[in-house]
Amino acid sequence: MTTFALSPAMKAITDFDTCRQSPLPQEQLNATRKAALAFRERFMDEPEVLFYKSINLIRVPYPTWYGYSGVYAQSTYRFPFIHILNRLFIVQYKDFEGAIKTLLFSPSDIDGNRETPFFKRLVDKMRLPKKAQDVMAPIYHSVESALASTGIAPEKVDYISYDHLHTQDLRKWLGIGQQQGYFPNAKLLVHRKEWLSTTALLPCQADWYCPNGIKGVSLDKIVMFDDSIQLGRGVALVHTAGHTHGNHSLVARVRDGIRVSSENGVGADAYEPKNSRINAIRRYAKATGAEVILNGNTLEGSNDQYISMVMEKTIAGASVNPDYPNCASSSEATPYWLVPQQQSSFLIGEAEFGQLQR
Repeated sequence: MTTFALSPAMKAITDFDTCRQSPLPQEQLNATRKAALAFRERFMDEPEVLFYKSINLIRVPYPTWYGYSGVYAQSTYRFPFIHILNRLFIVQYKDFEGAIKTLLFSPSDIDGNRETPFFKRLVDKMRLPKKAQDVMAPIYHSVESALASTGIAPEKVDYISYDHLHTQDLRKWLGIGQQQGYFPNAKLLVHRKEWLSTTALLPCQADWYCPNGIKGVSLDKIVMFDDSIQLGRGVALVHTAGHTHGNHSLVARVRDGIRVSSENGVGADAYEPKNSRINAIRRYAKATGAEVILNGNTLEGSNDQYISMVMEKTIAGASVNPDYPNCASSSEATPYWLVPQQQSSFLIGEAEFGQLQR
């Protein structure tokens, strides 16, 4: 297997290396919470990133059963879907050699992702005509238009990354064969476990991923990392296993504190269910003692995902609403007129901090 060395402009994060060594989940949780508190205290001393912006891309219907895993197992929800709003995160920062870098976190290729198995099955199950699909899943921005709205040229993007690679088609961004990708100078930052599990999951014949990389894409485009890494001043990718084995979360030091982003949970109600204004979620949390509600479309490691969500909200700390943590979900459950009964106790929403360096 090819070995990938981290750039000296990045640093390994060792704070969480031993947190999950105990065979007892409760001890893992306690150790992780303690380490996350210490990490938060240290990271709050980091300078703010140069520029941070989250931009709405597309809202999509999402099975309620997945979004709030376990909550509705013994109660009735009047609609089988909630609506989630997918966002792109643009972060500009200085690496540890002083160079200005631009990271795109969760740059979803909307058209390409629609053809991935999960969303293909969902669309086929709903059996809606194209016009109805456009109403059910309205697009606010493509990645291209979102980036253009900031004035960042595609060739200025240094890295792209995702909390996990389910439903992501990367070929448009990285290129295929002799065809240059939309981001000609960008590399994919990906946890080694995520890369290996994804390449093992999908066959080469499907023209997706192969054991030696994306079919037709040079491995020079891939930067793997183990555990957690700090990319530069005020920005890190923290390994938050559970939703997938290699799941990782964006951690950014910004004006309102620390923002943590992943798809482990679908919003404030998932990260602080005991304070939820949604009766079923609040009652479930009080009855079970659950600190978080998993986004459970995959349950590869539900104990790990639970611990990771506690880790995320501990690192994030309180948002501007002290009842909820500063967890900016990459896909946030939001009200939509097609689902009138859907509620969200608090919305993180879009945000912009700092000044873009051109």
